[in-house]
Amino acid sequence: MKKFIYIPFLVLLAACSSKPKDKKAELADLKKQQSDLNSKIEKLQSEMGTTDSAKSTDVSVTEIKNGNFTNYVQVQGKIDAQDNVTAYPQASAVITAIYVKPGQHVSKGQVLAQLDNSVMQQNIAQSEAQVSLNQQLFDRQKNLWDQKIGTEVQYLQAQTTLQSSQKALASLKKQSALYRIISPINGTVDQMDLKLGQGAAPGQTGIRIVNADVLKVKADVPESYASSVNTGNDVKILIPDAKDSLVTKVTFAAKAIDPTSRSFGVEIKLPQRSTLRPNMTAILKIADYSKTNTIAVPVKAIQKSENGDHVFVNQNGIAKQVNVKSGVTYGGQTEILSGLKAGDQLVVEGATEIEDGDKIKIVQSAN
Repeated sequence: MKKFIYIPFLVLLAACSSKPKDKKAELADLKKQQSDLNSKIEKLQSEMGTTDSAKSTDVSVTEIKNGNFTNYVQVQGKIDAQDNVTAYPQASAVITAIYVKPGQHVSKGQVLAQLDNSVMQQNIAQSEAQVSLNQQLFDRQKNLWDQKIGTEVQYLQAQTTLQSSQKALASLKKQSALYRIISPINGTVDQMDLKLGQGAAPGQTGIRIVNADVLKVKADVPESYASSVNTGNDVKILIPDAKDSLVTKVTFAAKAIDPTSRSFGVEIKLPQRSTLRPNMTAILKIADYSKTNTIAVPVKAIQKSENGDHVFVNQNGIAKQVNVKSGVTYGGQTEILSGLKAGDQLVVEGATEIEDGDKIKIVQSAN
């Protein structure tokens, strides 16, 4: 555009250097040339748009405020009962009686099923008879000894025989108890596939008891978070199937790293809720970094270059580039460690369309 403006002056300069002419004719000729040039300039300006002022770019801005910023580690876990055990018999035998059914509440120490211990009962009966006989012999020997009749050796022998038979009887009764399946906890019978006449064996045939009143979430966290995820960290728990969620704290974080999965286990106790059941899937968001009174901005507002990260702020309608130091990013927000302050108007939408010093027009402002 400037080239067109200089043309009349070049024409005047050329005219001055030429041979003397009639001044009125010469002036008229120059004015005609100038008029023609001005017409061409106006036509080009109308086609290209006015250049008298710089074109502004529409942007949206947000006012910077200090606040809290938290980064979360998201892992998947499952709900488990705090007390979830299988009661097994301690001896091998055929099942002769089943006293409970699935869904039934049981108490700690309650007999759930009985195995065939008929041979053991016969041995117990014989042992009881022997104890009874030895008791009578001892009582008689004691009466004689109290009357200074007989020897001390006879008294001691009768006493020893009685004590030995009593211990033998107690041992048989303990062995007989191994032929029962007993509940080790208070809870509900969750699974039982036993049938009368079925053979049972230790560690193979049992009844699962679950205390659904005390639940917990178990999950594995990658090794890279071993230094930041610990007991007591805040955690958000989402249970999709139950359409439920809660905020609590990590109850336990293991110190040892599993050599196969390169992860460590965490547990979170859950409050009693009727909607929660063991083995439900749970999504855990564990807070591994938190800072108060800090600045966080949308990720899309940050531009990257060879010289580092920068953003644009509004200064009286002009875009000003500001170099920033970025920190942790989570949930579309990045913590800004330096470069911005509260009150700055940060350009968000349209930040990729402008450069330092460009004229901007604010079309949306979020406070």
